Amino acid sequence: MHENDEATPDLPEQAAAPATSKERIASLDLIRGIAVLGILAANIVAFGQPWSAYSWPGGFLTGHDTISDWLWVVQFVLIDGKMRGLFTLLFGAGMALFMERAWSRGEGRSLQARRLAILLVFGLIHFFFIWRGDILVLYSIAGFGTMLFLRKAPGKLLTLGLLGYAVGAVFYALSLGSAYVIADTQFGQAEGMEEARSSIADAKQATLEDDRTEIPIMTEGSYADYVSHNLADHAGDLLDVVFFFVFETVPLMLIGMAFYRYGWFSTAGDVGRRKAWGWALLITGTGLTLALALWVKAAGFTYWGAMSAMSAFSLLPRLSMILGMALLLGLFGNSASGWLVERLSAAGRVAFTNYLGTSVLMMLIFHPWAGGLWGELTRPELYLVVALGWAIMLAWSKPWLARYRYGPLEWLWRCLTYGRLFPLKRDSQREP
Repeated sequence: MHENDEATPDLPEQAAAPATSKERIASLDLIRGIAVLGILAANIVAFGQPWSAYSWPGGFLTGHDTISDWLWVVQFVLIDGKMRGLFTLLFGAGMALFMERAWSRGEGRSLQARRLAILLVFGLIHFFFIWRGDILVLYSIAGFGTMLFLRKAPGKLLTLGLLGYAVGAVFYALSLGSAYVIADTQFGQAEGMEEARSSIADAKQATLEDDRTEIPIMTEGSYADYVSHNLADHAGDLLDVVFFFVFETVPLMLIGMAFYRYGWFSTAGDVGRRKAWGWALLITGTGLTLALALWVKAAGFTYWGAMSAMSAFSLLPRLSMILGMALLLGLFGNSASGWLVERLSAAGRVAFTNYLGTSVLMMLIFHPWAGGLWGELTRPELYLVVALGWAIMLAWSKPWLARYRYGPLEWLWRCLTYGRLFPLKRDSQREP
């Protein structure tokens, strides 16, 4: 499946990688491919409907019928947060992999810092000029923080990651979770809670008002209107996203580094024990997440109920699912074969291009100066767009890598990181 491992951008010199590293890279590629496809499914509502609709069905401009309600449950349980979590885990693993090779050549952390700084530039372009749902800025800044722990032993990385994630879960529960308690329970109706209720109502109103402001931009405006709106009204969102999500992102990166160092993206160690832990974590997390989704549905998809479930109450069950999937896919990825596995792995090897490329594709489908479908599609119809995006990612990635060493943006990122041009096209005489 990997005739030439140089195609993976996280490893500068993979041709010399030992067999164990190649085995881990095989799993990383497959998991990354699954994650980048899943991220499109997670983000599709925010691409094609107002931002509040990402978590709250009431934000849909097309309405949300019974079928859509159940699809929200399915997406909440299987997709939301899990694909981003896997991607974040892999980003941490990629940092460990990158530095492993850099240290072997006598290079230091400055190379990693340069790489992250360039990623920040990509993220800012993505955020302001393509789509505000960018995660690259967050990854860059969180990556700088994670660099402080690069020399830690895997046991310490895992412990710090798990404890940090637990602290973040408490933080999210106290912030967003308290909004639900105040807005939707009798506690918030008690005497003396008037100011808190007013503050919560104002926060909801501000979000919905911003949605209403964007409707004419996204249905009648020009590309210049869209960019101007992002620059004028949403530049501060970057700081909010980094501050809010860094408590989830840095711990997951640390866990990903630990997984890589332990060899858990390969078949090393006690396979049976890892498989048992993987299934136990996945089943437990799925059960708890399903119960939470059904609770939100039974409560009528209230605004703060849906928001809190998505960003606060689901954090610990989500972690259980992410770790379970990572353990199982880490084992599966080294023995899996077949057409779909090859296509997914190829999509993972050019995940950076696929991630930004799908944002461009969605812009062309939904923006009024292009396809004009923003606000027009129901949830089931949006999933048809997801299927189109998946088909394109699976279709182009493998043929491209058969001719070229890297994806287009992977190559550009690599050249900028090292400050020199790398050959892009494969040598057909040397590389079958």
